[in-house]
Amino acid sequence: MENGKNKHLNVPFNREETVKLKAGDYVYLSGTIYTARDAAHKRMYETLQKGGELPFDLQDNVIYYMGPSPARAGRPIGSAGPTTASRMDKYAPSLLDLGLRGMIGKGRRSDAVIEAIVRDQAVYFAAVGGAGALLSRAIISSEVIAYDDLGTEAIRRLEIRDFPVIVVIDCEGNNLYDMAILQYGCSTAEKNEKSN
Repeated sequence: MENGKNKHLNVPFNREETVKLKAGDYVYLSGTIYTARDAAHKRMYETLQKGGELPFDLQDNVIYYMGPSPARAGRPIGSAGPTTASRMDKYAPSLLDLGLRGMIGKGRRSDAVIEAIVRDQAVYFAAVGGAGALLSRAIISSEVIAYDDLGTEAIRRLEIRDFPVIVVIDCEGNNLYDMAILQYGCSTAEKNEKSN
């Protein structure tokens, strides 16, 4: 799995693999992940509230917050960049409690999501925003498996190979965004001190 801070990980993955991931690690994911955005999360949440079954098993799986553009000829999917993760914060703790192991998006998460990540030994990855065309090259196949009426927000099963992500929040609650702010703040203070 490891090569310095660069790691290769097959998905789905279990709790034992999750604890090896640390905020700031670069990870290349290969295997099966699922896409879902706002509308799909709302529908899954409502299904759970009614005691229904979800369209795929959450246990040890990863959801990518993404809505693709149409596929070009010869490609399984179009541009496939991440959506702002905070839009799913209302629903994420419930899904994590049901066994969801990882999420891929961009941007910060709420305190409730971070608490659920720690409680359920999960992980939040970031994919690089604005690089959807490049990210789509790591997607081997794409198949709509539920909520086809939602168009780009339908749930898809993606087969991926070496999909690049960064661990933002690890299962201990370490947050790369906060760590970077502290590091940058210290560097700035040191520079100012030296220039005086």
